[in-house]
Amino acid sequence: MFAALSEALTGLMLFLAPSHVSGLLLGTDLTGAGVIVARVAGIALIGLSAACLPGPTSLGMLVYGLLVTPYLVWLGLTLPTPGVLLWPVVIFHAGVTIALASAVWRRRALPRQSE
Repeated sequence: MFAALSEALTGLMLFLAPSHVSGLLLGTDLTGAGVIVARVAGIALIGLSAACLPGPTSLGMLVYGLLVTPYLVWLGLTLPTPGVLLWPVVIFHAGVTIALASAVWRRRALPRQSE
């Protein structure tokens, strides 16, 4: 539990202040695409920490998808010239997130069988 929470905190800090965290960890600031990649890595750490909590491990990928999809949409809307694969990646992540949410929802809705 401690490891999961510390990774979640690291991920949150990496998302909120990627250049500062990079300076503390690596002794150098981030610029340009490095900031974007660091934020996605922060989101991935949050998803990893969710996967380590009790419950279905698919929850980690669901958390990742729920966080990274809107971030990528925001990038697509605010970057002056997003790359050609950004919107296909947004669509992919949105689809995977919907599928995972559906699977988690169905799993929770199933009645528990007694042994």
